Order: sequence, then C-alpha cells, then structure tokens
Amino acid sequence: VHLVESGGGLVQTGGSLRLSCVVSGFTYSIDRYGWYRQAPGHQRELVARITRDASATYADSAEGRFTISKDNDRKTVTVVLQMKDLRPEDTAVYYCYADTALIDGTYVDYWGQGTQVTVSS
Repeated sequence: VHLVESGGGLVQTGGSLRLSCVVSGFTYSIDRYGWYRQAPGHQRELVARITRDASATYADSAEGRFTISKDNDRKTVTVVLQMKDLRPEDTAVYYCYADTALIDGTYVDYWGQGTQVTVSS
C-alpha cells in the first residue's frame, strides 16, 4: 500500500487548505483512512478518520472546521481533508494513513511522507 499526500502550504489565520492523499496498492484490504498531525515538540495526534463505509470521526480540535472524505477509483482511493477557519495551532506536519484490521484485533498501519501546513497569525 502506497500513500502520497499533497496540498500543504502556508495560509493565514482563518484561511482554508485542502489536503489530498492518493492511496494505491492493496486498497481492498484497507479498513480505515485518516489524517494525523505532528507539531514540533508534540506527539502525533489523530485529526480525522474515515472508515471503509465512509463513517467519519474527528478530533475535538477539528470538529466543525475539518471535513474528511474519500473517493474510490478502480485502482486507487483518494482521501481528502478539507480544512477551514485555520488557526496557528493547526500548524503541523500532516500525515495520511491507512490501516488494516488483523484477525487478532490489531492493525497494520501504512503512512504517507507528510505534508507541512503552516498557519500564520
């Protein structure tokens, strides 16, 4: 499974950005897709997640401002994180991820390379 992100950049407070992640490979095995972020000096945290059946959940900090969606193509899945009303505290490297549930209840994770989002005040 291969993940490639795009769409990061520099935006002013209150602005919007759209992050995109193209997932290829054995996408039929993927149960969940999502976005994590990691700011300097902080742990990586989940921002939003969407399941195979398009059920979405959000971190409290993202609720109402971010929207996750996915679009299935024949060979790829594109996962989009639409972000609005951005704040300086949203500044971080954003990582796309996907995971597959194993029979023992654990998950195998796949990660993109990350894309920088910087929100200026």
